[in-house]
Amino acid sequence: MKKLIILLICVLFSLPALASYILIPMDAESQKEHLKAYGITYWTLERQVKVKWLLNYRGGSFLLPDSEEIRKECQIRGVSFELISNNAAEGILELISSPSQNMEAVVLEKAPKIAVYSPKGNQPWDDAVTMVLTYAEIPYTVVYDEEVLTDQLILYDWLHLHHEDFTGQYGKFYRAYRAAPWYIRNKQEAEQLASSLGYSKVSEAKRDVALKIRDYVVGGGFMFAMCSATDSFDIALAAEGVDICETMFDGDPSEPGYQSKIDFRKTFAFTNFSLERSPMVYEFSSIDMTRRRRIIKETDYFSLMDYSAKWDPIPCMLVQNHTALVKGFMGQTTSFARDEIKSNVLIMGENKTNGEARYIHGVKGKGFFTFYGGHDPEDYQHRVGDAKTELALHPNSPGYRLILNNVLFPAAKKKKQKT
Repeated sequence: MKKLIILLICVLFSLPALASYILIPMDAESQKEHLKAYGITYWTLERQVKVKWLLNYRGGSFLLPDSEEIRKECQIRGVSFELISNNAAEGILELISSPSQNMEAVVLEKAPKIAVYSPKGNQPWDDAVTMVLTYAEIPYTVVYDEEVLTDQLILYDWLHLHHEDFTGQYGKFYRAYRAAPWYIRNKQEAEQLASSLGYSKVSEAKRDVALKIRDYVVGGGFMFAMCSATDSFDIALAAEGVDICETMFDGDPSEPGYQSKIDFRKTFAFTNFSLERSPMVYEFSSIDMTRRRRIIKETDYFSLMDYSAKWDPIPCMLVQNHTALVKGFMGQTTSFARDEIKSNVLIMGENKTNGEARYIHGVKGKGFFTFYGGHDPEDYQHRVGDAKTELALHPNSPGYRLILNNVLFPAAKKKKQKT
């Protein structure tokens, strides 16, 4: 009887030591599959299970309730995880809550519904976001002009824009590719689509699409843009009601003196920029730093800003990484001129040597936007026709992690930003 009592006491005292949580570490040393770890977190949220995002704790780790189902999914996807007890989890959360620690535990409540703005057919380039969503096994829906103009964006929590031209100038590819079959075909398809939607010009259709996206953000949506979708979007907003397209793009000349008619009050992020008038120049405006860069590939890195996890959790979420230094990469819009960024926009990643911003974030109405310069974080100078990046070769990419931070951002239970 005495032995039985001792045995029961031992069992009772050992219960707290049993695994009650799964910790998915996100530091450089412990995680084999950083990108797929976001997919596990999303997959868990889809099952109405809340997750804690541990900001600045071991690279922005995730804390999940333990279950055999989650363990198996981690094993199937190759995601590193640690089983920890109630006591261990409480110890971690106590450390994080200490005023002396620049850490915070943010609750992720639901899996955001994701839309990717893209033509339904194939394009002659790749989209880094759709590639990483596919690799991380995070579902998304492709939408384009029809869905946007019929107010279907309200069905989604997060919207991605990538290599898109909202000015109606077909990506400024005219000089190099105007005789290429894919350019001719894409131009014809864009004109047919605009006509079917009731527009005489592609530029007019794209303007209204940009305005609908603006309204989506103002109403509380989350918008993430990369490459040429960043500056061409703001240019389209600023040039509302002004013809900035030359004859080869829309069939008639641009409006005389259009630069003076640009309204910078309408933009999200950029101000006081000059438009590139020549259709023979592969550039939209002075916003982009591509042609002014004076840095070689081997030393092309940008640094992430350090934010207070407790006081500024939103930008802190967006810069979570296992390194503060991220490899640079180019695109049609590679980076942003610092002096043409509005003062109320946060610069979260910058190359100080070159005086350029790479990763910026802002608030518009009730919603948020993030602009990320460059085309593909693991393809330094992606060109039309190049093979797509195989993310299985880059499972720990810091540049791609920044994209996935934005994907999970709408899932967070927001606290009021204090600064």
